[in-house]
Amino acid sequence: MGYALIEVRGQRVDVLCYDVINMKALGSNHAVKLKRIFDRMLELIDEYLPDELAIEAPFFGVNVQSMLKLGRAQGVAIAAALSRQIPYVEYAPTKVKQSVTGSGNSTKEQVAHMLRQTLKLPPIAEASTFLDATDALAVALCHHYMKGNNVTASGGKSWGKFLAENPERLGASTGAVKKKAPTKS
Repeated sequence: MGYALIEVRGQRVDVLCYDVINMKALGSNHAVKLKRIFDRMLELIDEYLPDELAIEAPFFGVNVQSMLKLGRAQGVAIAAALSRQIPYVEYAPTKVKQSVTGSGNSTKEQVAHMLRQTLKLPPIAEASTFLDATDALAVALCHHYMKGNNVTASGGKSWGKFLAENPERLGASTGAVKKKAPTKS
């Protein structure tokens, strides 16, 4: 399970930490893994004192058992936040990807790459386990954007804001054709 903490001051976004809770060494006992998630979440909450928790909403997969285990893990993370009176919000995976990369169909690798660009992160190994950490960082950044702070870490404007301010530029480089308004006869 990945986690990430960001600090926002004005328009500046700083990454405090992002990592994974590795549970392979805990064996196959799901209850032990859930307790590990709960304990680690409380450690992070007590150390960083976050104001809010943003979490990726459960998604529907092919494997029902995996989906149930994921839902339990998310519930435990939410319960840890609620036990410290921290509100939470959920974002659909496609919403997270769209807010970070511009496409709701982006791969985990594309999300990680965009985060490195946006937040000026050092190169990271994109091992499949660490991609869970960058996914968590994407959820945190998505939450920041959804709160009306659609600005990059460097303080620049977002692509969406640029297009809103420059509608004539939409399609200029793609060769898209704008439709003419129908004429009345």
